[in-house]
Amino acid sequence: MKARTRWDEVCTVDDLVPESGVAVWTEDGPVAVFYLPHRLPALFAISHSDPFSGANVLARGITGDLKGEPVVASPLYKQHFSLRTGLCLEDDSVRVKVYPVLLDGDRIRLEVPVIQHESIAA
Repeated sequence: MKARTRWDEVCTVDDLVPESGVAVWTEDGPVAVFYLPHRLPALFAISHSDPFSGANVLARGITGDLKGEPVVASPLYKQHFSLRTGLCLEDDSVRVKVYPVLLDGDRIRLEVPVIQHESIAA
């Protein structure tokens, strides 16, 4: 059975900083949204949590390009994560979650899983 998802508005174009990331909150947890206007696509979204430290810091990382791959370097231990796949370039056994992202007018939307809350019988 395929997991249900929805497209949530998380910020606007005015919230984005070129060549940088912003942290947004989703029902799936914190997400880092990156705006790289010199690339196509120009928007990327990955988990904000650094898997090596557990800290929510990836939106504050430095963006760049390694052999044609758009990446962000974690500000803590400097591992590079692909913004397309989430794969850690220094350790291919580690990856962060990647989220589909789209521009809807001036709104940025992410495709996130729908969290099923258990109902409590009265």
